[in-house]
Amino acid sequence: MNEKRDKIQIIFDILTAIQKKGGKIKPTHLLYKANLSHQRMKKYLSELLDKKMIEEIDEKDGNKFYIITQKGNQFIAEFDKIKQFTESFGL
Repeated sequence: MNEKRDKIQIIFDILTAIQKKGGKIKPTHLLYKANLSHQRMKKYLSELLDKKMIEEIDEKDGNKFYIITQKGNQFIAEFDKIKQFTESFGL
């Protein structure tokens, strides 16, 4: 079955992708890892930046990176607990 991801799952996927790359990822890599269109990714990144779950870093060489914050890591941990809880009931 091919179910659509909801907003929370997409946010989890974005934050997890950043975390798995050592907490720092280039936008292009994030685009592929989170499986999003450029427009949708920009929308979600804007929201995550506003909520201080990620930060944007522009390096001197012109490269841009997104890094996960403590708040973003906390979201992953709490969401993972909820996922495990619901799965334990077969949901």
